[in-house]
Amino acid sequence: MPGTVTMYSTTWCGYCRRLKSQMDREGIAYNEINIEQDPESAAFVEKANGGNQTVPTVLVVPSNAGPEVVMTNPSLAQVKQALGA
Repeated sequence: MPGTVTMYSTTWCGYCRRLKSQMDREGIAYNEINIEQDPESAAFVEKANGGNQTVPTVLVVPSNAGPEVVMTNPSLAQVKQALGA
């Protein structure tokens, strides 16, 4: 079973759009959460980024039962590495 990827984003974020299109092209499934519509997610992003709502913030839970990884504006290679691909 593959790991899970959650991307915290906004509608206006160009970096989010780029990463989403790269993951789509590679066949990497992800859940997307708009932090402007979900205050709990916005708080998670702030906590992960020193109080800033920096997007994309990506949470990866690898399939190999390794620790979760939280990354800010990661490259596609970093997402794949976190998944254990």
